[in-house]
Amino acid sequence: MNTITVTYTLEFRLKKHNHYQMTKCGKMFNVKSGRQIKKCSNNGSIGYWIGKKFLVISKGIKILEKIPKNNTLPF
Repeated sequence: MNTITVTYTLEFRLKKHNHYQMTKCGKMFNVKSGRQIKKCSNNGSIGYWIGKKFLVISKGIKILEKIPKNNTLPF
């Protein structure tokens, strides 16, 4: 059996929902479940369905924040 592994670097997260995080290339992931959130179109706007709310990508600056780097030592 052949296996392919893909690794994404998460750069941003939603301010209100920290378990939804986004890569530099624009892919959104639910970190709790490990699933990718699909990009959708709603009335001509492109964005993501988070629960029952539709978040538009063009408003991304207001709803996204950069993930802080963890500089703690393991010992």
